[in-house]
Order: sequence, then C-alpha cells, then structure tokens
Amino acid sequence: MTFEEVMNHVFEWCKTQGVKIVIALVLLVVLFAVINAICRWLKKVSEKRHWDKTLSTALRSAFKIAAKVLVALTLMSYVGIDISALTALITTAGLGIGLALQGALSNVAGGVLIILNRPFRADDYISALGEEGTVEEIGLIYTHLKTVDNRALTIPNGALANATIVNYTRKATRRVDRSFSIAYSEDFAKAQQAVLEVAGAHAKILKDPAPTCRMSEHGSSAIVITLKAWVKTEDYWDVYFDLNEGVKAKFDELGIEIPFDQLDVHIDGKAETENKA
Repeated sequence: MTFEEVMNHVFEWCKTQGVKIVIALVLLVVLFAVINAICRWLKKVSEKRHWDKTLSTALRSAFKIAAKVLVALTLMSYVGIDISALTALITTAGLGIGLALQGALSNVAGGVLIILNRPFRADDYISALGEEGTVEEIGLIYTHLKTVDNRALTIPNGALANATIVNYTRKATRRVDRSFSIAYSEDFAKAQQAVLEVAGAHAKILKDPAPTCRMSEHGSSAIVITLKAWVKTEDYWDVYFDLNEGVKAKFDELGIEIPFDQLDVHIDGKAETENKA
C-alpha cells in the first residue's frame, strides 16, 4: 500500500470516526459539567428549603453517578463501540463484588431503610444495640453517634436497621419517674405532700398533666413512693437531678427518715431452753 493510499484511509477515518470521537469528547465534557451544575443547584435548593440533609445528599450522589455512567455509555455507543460486552463485564464484575461485599451491601440496604423510614435524624439522642448517644451523621454504610462523655461511636447500618431503637428526642415531652424511700415509722401522707411540693415548685415541670405521687412498693426496709412528672424533652436531665437533690433537702428539713437496708434477727427462745435442758 502506497503512502498516498494510507493517507486517504486516514482522511476517510477522520471524516467519519474522528469527527464522532471529537464530538463525543466535547459532549462528555459539557454534559459532565451540566450534571455537576445540576448537583450544585440541587444542594442550594435543599439547603434553602431545609430538606433532610441525609436524604438529599444520598439522592444527589446517586443521581450524579447514574447520570455520568449513562452519558458515558451513550457516547461510547455513538462512536461505534459495542457496549454489550462492556455491559456484560460490568454486570459480572458487579456480581463478583456483590458476593465479596455482602456485609457492606447489607449495611447500604440498612442505610437506605433508615433514610426512608427515618426512625431518627441528625441531632436526635437514641439508644440501640446496647449503645446510646447523639446522632452526628447518617451515612449509607455507618451511622455515627457521639456519647455524653464525648466518645465517637460508629454503628453498621445493617445491624442498626434491624435493631430496636429508642429515640429519646422524637417527642416534645418526656416523663420523669423518681422513686424515694421512707421508713415505715414515718407519716406517708406527709412525705407524699413534701415530694409534690418540691415538684410543684420546679419551674421546668409541666402543670398539665400535673405531677402525681403514689406509694409504689412495700420494700423490705422501707416504703417506696414514686413521683411522675412531665417535662419538655430538653429539660429531662435537669429535672431528674433537681428532684433528687430537692427531695433529699425537703426530707431533711421535715425530719423524714430515709432508711438504710436492715435485717431483723429473731431467736427462738423455746429452742434455746430445750438445748439447755
């Protein structure tokens, strides 16, 4: 083949496939830029309208990946590349990766369930799987908590999605239950009134429903009375500790005895007399 024939083949290729490749590359750059711009716009809209941060981030990420893969496959088909083999390769690779990463995929599925069902959100205080803390971030694979003593917890979403979750901050109000012991010799009505006075004087305890105080147990060494008071969720721990301190001070003021555990021992006098005989 002469040089002139080679150049003719090159020119023919450039007029057909070469132009398509150039167009495909230009479209690739432009469309990727458009997808990135759409994602930035969606982020601004979600922040402005206060959409759920976890859900909006996950959806933007999924859209970005899916759109770019679709553009790339479409342009490859446009320039004449047979993508059927590539599709089969991607499917096979995906199956192999899926089998190797079953645990990770179960965590992703759990993350999707958590995002859709929303048993908790960022900044909620939850308890699950023997751990508890404030939710800092809900990812697709892990949920990150911060404990009250500032420890960082990372919990796999697969296990978390199937666990029993207690959300302490979902409701606007919570009930504080506190039990106090008094000696059997003390006046129960007097102690009951003292506890109700402490609760009634606390500014953070709600008046409706009103606090209640009843005898809850005849203990081995004491009578147990239980106070139930409703508070705003954010005031729970302040009221919890204030009641402990306030009732102790009130009992001391009124001279109400808080008993300690004790054991009465009875000696059978008849048995002792028989032994002496």
